[in-house]
Amino acid sequence: MSETAGTEKLRPGWKPGQSGNPNGRPKGSRNRVTLVALAAMEDGADAIAKRVVEMAKGGDISAARLVIERLVPVAKERPIFLSLPDIGSAEGIARAQAAILQAVAAGDILPGEAATLAGIVEACRKAMETQELEQRISALEGKK
Repeated sequence: MSETAGTEKLRPGWKPGQSGNPNGRPKGSRNRVTLVALAAMEDGADAIAKRVVEMAKGGDISAARLVIERLVPVAKERPIFLSLPDIGSAEGIARAQAAILQAVAAGDILPGEAATLAGIVEACRKAMETQELEQRISALEGKK
């Protein structure tokens, strides 16, 4: 007897290689084990949080670090206040890049922040260059 004959009896309408749930698991649904663990944690969450805070107040550095990390998460980015010259010309772009470099050298901004700013200035330069090339091509085509 073939394998397909046995499965047809068990699940009518089901074909080998076809999913029993073609849409898959609903987005955001959780595993039963996860739900049980979350329910168990909810019951004691207040008591655990209070105990950790008490330990932190008592001088436990690990508990203090845990409390601080939850209260004040590490900032991924910060606002940068840096005055840049007008970047409407090639000279302005060069001055803006120099200002970014000087801000890093002075310690006003971090190197990663400078790289992001320099990338933005470079994108503006490329856009300006593309616009200029388009104008030149249009002028050349107009002469024909």
